[in-house]
Amino acid sequence: MTAHTAATHQVLNQARPATGWNAFSGDAVLQGVVARLVPWATGKAGALGALAGDTDTQDLARLANRHGPELRTHDRYGNRIDWIEFHPAWHELMGLAFAHEVPSLAWTTKQANGHTARAVMSYLWNQVEHGVGCPTGMTYAAYPGLAQPEFALWREKITSGRYDERPLPVAQKTGASIGYAMTEKQGGSDLRQTQTTARFLEDTPEGRVYLITGHKWFFSVPQSDGFFTLAQTESGVSCLFCPGFLPDGSRNRLQIQRLKDKAGNRSNASSEVEFRECLGWLVGAEGAGIKEILSHAHLTRLDFSVGSAGLMRQALTLALNHTQSRRGFGSSLAEQPMMSNILADLAIDSEASTLMAFRIAAATDAMETNEQERHLARVSTPLAKFWNCKRAAAFVVEALECHGGNGFIEENPMARLYREAPLNAIWEGTSNMMCMDVLRSFNRDPRTKEAFMEEVGSARGANRALDRWLDRLGTEVAKPRNDDGHGRRLANMMAYALQASELRKHADEAVFETFCRSRLDADWGYVFGTLEPSPELAGIVQRATVARM
Repeated sequence: MTAHTAATHQVLNQARPATGWNAFSGDAVLQGVVARLVPWATGKAGALGALAGDTDTQDLARLANRHGPELRTHDRYGNRIDWIEFHPAWHELMGLAFAHEVPSLAWTTKQANGHTARAVMSYLWNQVEHGVGCPTGMTYAAYPGLAQPEFALWREKITSGRYDERPLPVAQKTGASIGYAMTEKQGGSDLRQTQTTARFLEDTPEGRVYLITGHKWFFSVPQSDGFFTLAQTESGVSCLFCPGFLPDGSRNRLQIQRLKDKAGNRSNASSEVEFRECLGWLVGAEGAGIKEILSHAHLTRLDFSVGSAGLMRQALTLALNHTQSRRGFGSSLAEQPMMSNILADLAIDSEASTLMAFRIAAATDAMETNEQERHLARVSTPLAKFWNCKRAAAFVVEALECHGGNGFIEENPMARLYREAPLNAIWEGTSNMMCMDVLRSFNRDPRTKEAFMEEVGSARGANRALDRWLDRLGTEVAKPRNDDGHGRRLANMMAYALQASELRKHADEAVFETFCRSRLDADWGYVFGTLEPSPELAGIVQRATVARM
């Protein structure tokens, strides 16, 4: 066989490699957020943003998901160890995330707006690898729950900026991560159905100690150095904090039953566990465990709204990269009118979701000193968590389709995003729970309604479609509510109003006007790419395109 007959074709017209950019310096929207709110974090954001477009880092993400965690219940000698083995890529990614302060920046900085700066890091990390976003997000949210003096060492370790994979007592480690074990088989999101019990053991200088017996149906990051859990005590459901390892070096008394074989988030270990008189220290007041855990949930829900916006941004970046560098029918795919419409539509959705998420982060920074911001944060955190997480799945499906069949193979990061996107709407409270929480916030304090309507009302007069939308929203918000059957409809209206308000303040005029024309008038469909054709669409796509390094 000659060389001539063996060569059947040349490889032509494939898209550029999906790397070679900085997810911060190439993102005009995120640069605007940082310049307005946390200019001191520019260098940190640039350093982390470089990882998102780095070939080697993206290969770590691929490997960590390709070679998932494995449960080792016993060592070679038959001793029970209940440990998780990870591919080295997982540990390298965890090291990068901790070194770049993804879990800790809000608590270690002395600069203003620490939660916003930390949200920037989470937004960027969610364009690197999503499984690591679980332990980093939980470790971030755990810090306020460790306020009792006896937990001072834990606070020091989780904010050290160092990842330490070794299975050791916390005093022997350079850094630590935190997990949560709440969900049980019979209750799901209804934590009042907790059947796990905790029996008081003794008072110690380190706090009140209980022995916990029961089962948890979902325990993400069971290899964490410490974790929060709920259990029934004499006074009701209580919150307890359990170290992964006891001071003598032995594993705390929990047994990992199995790892969940999940559809996505495959690099991250999630498990079912049995507590067999597991030692736990009381957090807060006995019987007030659900209230305690919900105080942490504000931060995890903020993290999911930011993380979903970051996931959408990565999907948009990949879709733009593919369509702008692959040709068909005489031009690049991105230049063809229908594709240009889709890309502009995705860009608008991404920018609106990003700005809404960072508005909530800013409110979180101000909520301790500003009553208006506290009320806004109270209602808008579950709102943004609902909307961004719900939109992410449809968004990613459209971005994947922009790649054609090339998007549906495991070598393409889009396949990983496709499996990942639906999860955020389930974690830390489903969409229905978020909408119920929005309604509860309105019903419990009328000032929350006033704060929200004042916030979105600041955009009145800028667009007639928005003015009509705000009129209808005002009517809906004023209605007395005795059930939650309308919760999603109301939350939908509120999310669009808040996004429009943010776009009015911070986006290009073309983005704001097209958002109002498409989302707030009745002719926009349920699929992307149904924008009214206009010359502005090309500019919207260009605004969303990341500059390559």
